[in-house]
Amino acid sequence: MNFDKIITSIDIWSNKIRTVIWSFLKEDENNFIVLWVGESNSSSIRKWNILDMEAFKDDLDKSLLEAEKMSGEQINWAYVSFNSSSFEVIVNKWITAVHWEEIVWDDVDRVLEMAKSWVDMPNKTILKVIPEYFTVDLEEGVKNPVWMSARKIEVVAHIFTMNSNILNNMKKAIMDVWIEIIDIYPNLLTAPEGVLTKRQKELWVVLVDMWAATTGLSVYEEWVLIHSAVIPFGWDNVTNDIALGTRVSIDVAEKLKKEYSTLSSSEVKIMSKTLSLSKVSESEEGEVDLEYLSQIVTARYEEILEFVDNELKIIGKQWMLPEWVILVWGASKEKWLIELTKDILKLPSFIWIPTINDELVDKSISDPSYVAIIWNMILANKYWDEHHSFSINFSWIIDSLKKLYKKIMP
Repeated sequence: MNFDKIITSIDIWSNKIRTVIWSFLKEDENNFIVLWVGESNSSSIRKWNILDMEAFKDDLDKSLLEAEKMSGEQINWAYVSFNSSSFEVIVNKWITAVHWEEIVWDDVDRVLEMAKSWVDMPNKTILKVIPEYFTVDLEEGVKNPVWMSARKIEVVAHIFTMNSNILNNMKKAIMDVWIEIIDIYPNLLTAPEGVLTKRQKELWVVLVDMWAATTGLSVYEEWVLIHSAVIPFGWDNVTNDIALGTRVSIDVAEKLKKEYSTLSSSEVKIMSKTLSLSKVSESEEGEVDLEYLSQIVTARYEEILEFVDNELKIIGKQWMLPEWVILVWGASKEKWLIELTKDILKLPSFIWIPTINDELVDKSISDPSYVAIIWNMILANKYWDEHHSFSINFSWIIDSLKKLYKKIMP
């Protein structure tokens, strides 16, 4: 195969680090192929706070080395995506005069810059600024005001921020292993951009991204983001609940969750059946009732979905999203999740599974847990011409604020 644009993406979870080396085919610029996926477990980070810097760098290095060794490519720079419990989305508006008779990109950049500059964010760093809509003179709800005639332009913008110390430590760890960071994308933004179609965004949709320690949700209406939130519960909380409820180790609880747990709802009834714990682990004795296991898992999922329902209620969209609830990440593979989601949210539900050319590797990324890194790849390809040189650039955050809007504008 004739490869072009060898690009690296790193996706950091609270318990795992993935490095994907991939390329677009020269004969088909609309299709990319994965060269290798390097993966390492990480116990040095909790809720995206680094607990042990040296251990985290070792875990990161293992992921990078595996990808380099198996793909035959050396990694010098990368695009990074990750989540954090410190993510906060602030909505702010600003108005400014138009310099000429028509609105140009400089006017859009200037009003977005002012919208973020006048937000009080102690110990916070801005990652991205995404406009919800513009007001051109007295005309509200404009999605793209460029080349419109006007004397003033106003923007309502969603400002994605996170704790500065967490971000700085993450950047330091990556640069300490000699990797230049081209850009960083919060998964709270990348997941919906990688999954949702323009039609879904137009007709109102919510994407629920269930991470290990937290859950993110993003609501779109008429092509634009109208609400984002981070819920402080995730898939690991399910494991902890099982360990406490059945009095088994965390490792056994994880196996029970992945292999034997089933969600129950009004449409699904779990038949009472016991499971010998010796089948799960030779070190465990006794039995666990599968109906009781289902109740434990269902209770935590119900809590997460009720938080999602409350967020929809806050913005007046409870039970009012005709283009479905889209579920992604590994937690979305829980049995009967769609039925439980329909029960709680009273909305049609769907699990998104990507279709990616990964025939060269032994790990398929056609999985809901890879949604963020897939959009990371898409943006990386669009930015290629601007970042193909390998010179160190420490002002990547400021530069990316303006460019991202132009890439995802409807």
